[in-house]
Parts: sequence; structure tokens; C-alpha cells
Amino acid sequence: MEFDPNNHVIKLCVQGMGMEEKGKPDEASRLFLQAWNEATNDFEKFTAAYFVARHQMNVYGQLKWLETSMQFALKINDVTVKAAFPSLYLNIAKCYEDLNDLANAKKNHELANSFTDNPADNGPFYHGTRADLQVGTLLTAGSKSNYNSKIIMNHIYFTALMNGAGLAAALAKGDGRERVYIVKPMGSFENDPNVTNKKFPGNPTRSYRSKAPLKIVGEVADWVRQTQEQLQQWREKLANNKGEIIN
Repeated sequence: MEFDPNNHVIKLCVQGMGMEEKGKPDEASRLFLQAWNEATNDFEKFTAAYFVARHQMNVYGQLKWLETSMQFALKINDVTVKAAFPSLYLNIAKCYEDLNDLANAKKNHELANSFTDNPADNGPFYHGTRADLQVGTLLTAGSKSNYNSKIIMNHIYFTALMNGAGLAAALAKGDGRERVYIVKPMGSFENDPNVTNKKFPGNPTRSYRSKAPLKIVGEVADWVRQTQEQLQQWREKLANNKGEIIN
């Protein structure tokens, strides 16, 4: 399942987040409830309930909506949604702790820990860059971050979305042409914590990272490219991002 930013419910949630950023929680809550009321499938209901939960006035309301979100998430057999399980279970556990229901808190902590293994994503996987590389080359951690040159990255990053790798290539440092390589992880990998459960629940961009090398096994030349205006918007967004890179 590929995340669709043009989905009506997703658009309502984006508008709600915009109201949160403007310090208008009542308007944000109204938009999230509208998203819930207009949701038509399990994914939309999972997403809308997740946002409704954070605007509840008490623990009981928050717990109700978090468990509703989890109820629909469990119906969806998709790696992007499964990445939300640990966070959802931990938030549910926190609610039970606040209610002094330690048995259910413990149960949900254990469930959260049970979803910390390798993501069950079989790819294919892609890595975007401007470097001219050959099939068989091993990509390794230890390069400077494209987003903060002062940081040496402890992981090598990749995605299961070709267009996402294409965007990374367009934003990469260097003068070479944009390249999107098909890669094979040579060891274990994890959901990229810099994007997972951040703006939206789960890992909708199917972004991963590994301390083990990535082996280049091929290259693609045809992906959806961003316009110059869109790229400039991305560059400005990254330049204004004050969040710390999780390395």
C-alpha cells in the first residue's frame, strides 16, 4: 500500500496538523473528527482515530481512541501500518498506567516490545544519490548527512519507494546527475526513526536504515521527478527543520 497525500481523509488530517501548528487546537480537533466521520476504509479510520486521540480531554477518551486506532490497524496487513504498532501499544500502556491498571499496562508494554524485530518489508529497495557507482558496490555508513554536514551518519538509508529514492537523489549534495540504485541490505535493518511515527503513524514512506552495507544490484532510470518549485519547497522545509537527526 502506497501512502496517498491526495486522499481526502489524509488531506483533512494535514489541515488539522496545520491548525495545531498555528495554536488552534479546537479547529484541529474539528478537522480530525471530520476525517473520522468521513473515513470509508480501515486505513482511513486507523489514521483519523490516531489524530482524534491526541485531542481528548481525559485519559479515558484518549485510551478509547487509541484502542480504536489499533483495532483498525490490526485489520491492515501492511508494513507501513505495522510500524505504528510499537508506538500505539506504548501510548495505550501509558494510558493504563495513568489509570493505575498495571496488568493491562504490562500487557501492552509486552505487545510493543514484540514488534521491535526487522520490518517485514521484502522490497525491492532503492537508494538515491548523485554518485556514479557500479553494480556490486557496497554502500556503507559513515558519510556526512545530506541535511546537516556536521553529522557523520551511523547508518546507511534506503526506501522501498522508488519515487522517494528519486527525491533523495534530487536533494543530495554534489554535481552529478540523479541516480536511483536498486540495493540489497546485507544485514538487519530497522524503520527510520527520523520519519516513522512522526507526522503520520507508522512508516508511510517505507524508509529504513542499516548499520550493515547495502549492495547495489541494479539501477532504474524512470521515476516521478519533482518540479523545481517542489524541490525548492523541500529544500526550504529541510533548512527550517529544527528537529534533531536521530543518528
